[in-house]
Amino acid sequence: MDHPLSLVDIVSIIANVALTLSFVIALVFGIEQVRMAARDRRERLTLDTLRGFQTREFAELMNGVTTHTLPATMEVLRAQPDDVQILFVQLAQQMESLGILVADGLINVDLVDKTLGSFVVTAWEKYQPVFTDMRVKTQDPYLGEYFQWLAELIAKRMKDDPRPPYYLATT
Repeated sequence: MDHPLSLVDIVSIIANVALTLSFVIALVFGIEQVRMAARDRRERLTLDTLRGFQTREFAELMNGVTTHTLPATMEVLRAQPDDVQILFVQLAQQMESLGILVADGLINVDLVDKTLGSFVVTAWEKYQPVFTDMRVKTQDPYLGEYFQWLAELIAKRMKDDPRPPYYLATT
């Protein structure tokens, strides 16, 4: 025998549906807020990274790497004046940090390709002998690992799937 729904039953059903809808809407809104926050964080990191490449100091580091012969061993590096060693370490740290940001998905590898491109590869080629030597002598196989990874990734992209220059791609 079917019993008709009482007013209390109807109000209870409406309240449960309203609570469920409120929960679903809040969940969707929360997920969207998290996505927006992640996108905002990525945009801030991208802009900060770009600003870091646009300084006179970074231009000097790039010039130093491209125009000078870098030390091949830890001993030769340590024999350099302090200011030369500091510049060497500074660029290595910047490239390592850049590699970490790309590996962790915080900035896109396309940004690195578009802003520094082959410089990352060239820098690693020049740093590789001393890093290889230092990894053995300091028993630290992790030294420069993200710098190396990033350079190898950029080199592979440039070889396997080079992007067309923007001025050609847009015409």
